Amino acid sequence: MDLKISLLSDLYEFTMAQIYVEEGMEEEAVFEFFVRPDGKRAYYVMAGTQELLEVLENFRFGEDEVAYLERSGEFSQKFLDYLKNFRFDGDVWALKEGEIFLGDEPVVSVRASLPKAQLIETILINTLQHPILVATKAARCVRVARRSVLVDFGLRRAHGKDAGMRAARSAYLAGFAGTSNVLAGKEYGIPIFGTMAHSFVMAHESEEEAFERFMRRYPNNSILLVDTYDTIEGTKKAIEVSKRLGIPLRGVRLDSGDIQSLAPKVRQMLDGAGLEEALILVSGGVDEYMIADLLSKNVPIDAWGVGTKLVVSEDLPSLDCAYKLVEYKGKPRFKKSRGKVTLPAQKQIKRVWDESGFFKEDVVEMMEAMPEGLLRKVMQKGKICYQDSLDQIRERVAKRVSRLPSDMLALQPAKPTLPRLGPKLKSLAKELGILG
Repeated sequence: MDLKISLLSDLYEFTMAQIYVEEGMEEEAVFEFFVRPDGKRAYYVMAGTQELLEVLENFRFGEDEVAYLERSGEFSQKFLDYLKNFRFDGDVWALKEGEIFLGDEPVVSVRASLPKAQLIETILINTLQHPILVATKAARCVRVARRSVLVDFGLRRAHGKDAGMRAARSAYLAGFAGTSNVLAGKEYGIPIFGTMAHSFVMAHESEEEAFERFMRRYPNNSILLVDTYDTIEGTKKAIEVSKRLGIPLRGVRLDSGDIQSLAPKVRQMLDGAGLEEALILVSGGVDEYMIADLLSKNVPIDAWGVGTKLVVSEDLPSLDCAYKLVEYKGKPRFKKSRGKVTLPAQKQIKRVWDESGFFKEDVVEMMEAMPEGLLRKVMQKGKICYQDSLDQIRERVAKRVSRLPSDMLALQPAKPTLPRLGPKLKSLAKELGILG
């Protein structure tokens, strides 16, 4: 692991940690990561846990990193020596990847010495936010896609290499069939998909020549991009080339134009040529809203390439997420800032189902009063003690989303779904003057 990642942090994590170390403030602390409700999502999908645990298990400060901090002139020799011997040896509780969760409930809980718990704040938030955003948006796409297939096409528009990789994994765990990202296919074992670009067609003297060469070379992946010049004419030529070569046309891709009017015409042409099995794949500006709209109008689309709007989570590009101190030296800690009140003590989540087996509510309670719940210990003394395969995570997402009530599945929820406070936590919050 690249030790430079230990410096991928905000400066104030180091300035605070230095004071903690110099003043002997190294007793046990508990921090919790949570998402404040945003009004656009009734639920979120947990993702990024495995990457976070790998980061924490290998979190070290190498000689170069310590030397850089020393050159800054901001840090004492005592603190620099502390960093030289740094190893994260705390305990971590978290939701399993693929679990759904609500705003205002803790989804990661860290128990470690105060400096160590503080120093991992920035990397923890950075590692979790984007995967949660993309997994949640992908799950929304899957929910409205009915039986159509979804593929991640977003790498080129992702905000950097890491974002492209995280997005491919997050979309797959949420139910996408695969990705165009070849490296993600190698690293995560995700199926890879791809057709051709407009430049391929334009590089040839004619569409027919481009289609013929592609079909001869990839007879089992003959999905042709038919809208470089004219969608209807392109579809005609794709059909003609398929018949002339005797190679079944697997499908066509539509990347522009009025999809609502073009797709039925293309479907009619394919069926009329005896190509009922050929699929129509749509790309370009696709998200859950577009998918839901077109399928509600019975537009014949079999597959979707979901790109930019997925990987940047266009309608919700960031989470109002936080990592806050809730215990130190065994005492509850909390904020009373207006609009940003936090609840004290390490907490646990209990999920309640109704008589039909659907989600009813989550109850957040003090962990000492309710040790068993959705938060599981995933790291003990700095060592990972949890791992699921992507297939297990995919299955978990599918099961959990299928048990959500219709109001939570709406693309535009009327109000956020929030957890209920357990009696012990409620009593403590009242005692501390947090609740009236």
